[in-house]
Amino acid sequence: MANRNRAEVRTAVHGRIRRKVRGTTGRPRLAVYRSLNHIYAQLIDDEKAQTIASASTTEKGLKLKTGGNIDAAKKIGQAIAERALAAGVSNVVFDRGGYLYHGRVKALTDAARAAGLNKDEVVEAEAAEPAAPAPAEEVAAKPKKAKKEKKEAAAKEE
Repeated sequence: MANRNRAEVRTAVHGRIRRKVRGTTGRPRLAVYRSLNHIYAQLIDDEKAQTIASASTTEKGLKLKTGGNIDAAKKIGQAIAERALAAGVSNVVFDRGGYLYHGRVKALTDAARAAGLNKDEVVEAEAAEPAAPAPAEEVAAKPKKAKKEKKEAAAKEE
């Protein structure tokens, strides 16, 4: 395994992912491919073996100066979501293509969700986040009150 290069490792990981992730007519697969200079996204119906919509940084219509950064990935995510909604698709299965889910891949999927894909997932993600912790002043003030009350209670008992 020490002699394997990154491309082989990514291909092996992608193969393991593809065994589990399938796109259907009702919920196609959003496949992401990224290279050093560009990022590509496709909506694929695996039952029909057909691409429903695609978007990439190589398209002239999107007018991107560079395709290898997070801003470009966000624009591709918005573009693929708009094209999916135009094709009548609102729910997709994300296929990260063997890449780690951070950086450009995460930016693309988050932008696609923000633009209208998988709206139910956004609600679940917001509900899963814990509530904001109380400010440090309030947390520190509560134990002091408890100590004062204990001292007063002990004084009354004596």
